[in-house]
Amino acid sequence: AMASPGPLAIDRTARVERIDLDDTSWVEVVRGIVVDPEALTEEALTTWTWRQETHFRYEVTVSRERRFATLSQHEEPAAVRQLGMHLDSVYRVRLAGPAIFLYPHGGVTMGFHRDREMRWLDDTLIAIVSLGATRPFALRPRTGPVDDPTVERRIDLASGDLLVMGGRCQQDWLHGVPRVPDGGPRLSLTWRWTSRRGEPDRSEAYSAPRHFSDSRRGASR
Repeated sequence: AMASPGPLAIDRTARVERIDLDDTSWVEVVRGIVVDPEALTEEALTTWTWRQETHFRYEVTVSRERRFATLSQHEEPAAVRQLGMHLDSVYRVRLAGPAIFLYPHGGVTMGFHRDREMRWLDDTLIAIVSLGATRPFALRPRTGPVDDPTVERRIDLASGDLLVMGGRCQQDWLHGVPRVPDGGPRLSLTWRWTSRRGEPDRSEAYSAPRHFSDSRRGASR
């Protein structure tokens, strides 16, 4: 006989808070969707293999100390597997992921950016689960004054919280992870989906190789 499944590692009934950034861009926040975030964080920090990012992302400032991990399907803990299935079920699309990153301390940051490598940005979903230290997740309009703090939205994400950006968020808004003095390690797990509707973004992806010579020969397009 098949073994009966254990208790869910996520809270599928956790309350969803909807934040409309504008008429076409929105964020949903689900507090405490991971039932035991401390155990998952401990497992990630002690048993997952963390590697340094080697590519150079221009236009986005990423601290060199940020690390990433890759899990095969059979290595995924129950909570990670269930999060992916839950997102697919709630949003009725198949999200790709998770991409897994480690910010070892509060000084490791991610500058304001859009996820342009998705290319079709008019209708996307980006779901981020935060583990470890509480960090602010910042959003601001793509257009408008760069140094105006009044247009910035900050959402504190605690361990086990889920944030989903949707609609035209990647077209019209920037997001980033600001510095937190004396902050502890934080992990993020990210799933993404694009409808592939609208005009694709034709600029180079942030992680595309730079060619510094005048000649464009050899540049991959």
